[in-house]
Amino acid sequence: MTDQFPGHITRRGFLKAVGITTVALGSSCLAGYGYIFYIEPRWPSIERIEIPISNLPRGLRGLKIVCLSDFHLHPFTQIGLIEQIVSKVNEIEPDLVCLLGDYVFERANSIEELAPVLSRLQSSLGTFAVLGNHDLWTDADVVRNGLEKVGIRVLINGSVDFQLGGDTLTLVGLDDGWSGAPDLSNALEYSPVDTTVILMIHEPDFADLYSTDGRVLLQLSGHTHGGQVRLPGIGAPFLPAFGRKYDQGLYKIDEMWLYTTRGVGVIDPPARFNCRPEITEIQLRSA
Repeated sequence: MTDQFPGHITRRGFLKAVGITTVALGSSCLAGYGYIFYIEPRWPSIERIEIPISNLPRGLRGLKIVCLSDFHLHPFTQIGLIEQIVSKVNEIEPDLVCLLGDYVFERANSIEELAPVLSRLQSSLGTFAVLGNHDLWTDADVVRNGLEKVGIRVLINGSVDFQLGGDTLTLVGLDDGWSGAPDLSNALEYSPVDTTVILMIHEPDFADLYSTDGRVLLQLSGHTHGGQVRLPGIGAPFLPAFGRKYDQGLYKIDEMWLYTTRGVGVIDPPARFNCRPEITEIQLRSA
């Protein structure tokens, strides 16, 4: 007699169902693993943000800024992803490109492969950079020299002024907040008093300090990677120091705006879930 289980399922049928279920679960696990380690980390998104600003000078209205951060070239992030992202940025036709630090991960000399690709970024006002904690932890001089050798200006407690339609925009870049010595006053020492200031610093949580200055209109930061993994209803379980309060997206802090990008690359474990690599396109408009 053939063994039967409740519901009149034969033993053979039961074992077959178990086998199918096991294969399906195994396939689902493999698919999930493949997605978070091989698909999403290589699937960049373009986040388009409009920031409304009261009393925005006419010459700055419509200014288009692209932000990129946290490349971490090698061993997990490969140059092909960066080439893809550079191509997408050039299609946006930005006015200004801001690079927000952490170009390398384990070896400072990875900048020798990365910098020539970043030099292909096109914008009317140019490409400017700050350094991040991993750049300082490997070799800040090597990273900085690699970028400047291809024409990318690195701002370390420095600034550059632009005249746009009769109005002045000052772009400030500060030293890394975690392992450097950021100094906003020094960076703005020679800038016009009535200028509009956009600030680049790698770590976002220093926004609480710089929002009290009164001169900074917008802070641009990276550092967090958005946590790399974001769980529905929970957010990011793991975030780095100085990136736990403002971990991704747009914030208003007093009268200053802050945008934290999820960045481009990954660190170990090299996974992303619900947190795609990001190209940030910011446009300023009058409130």
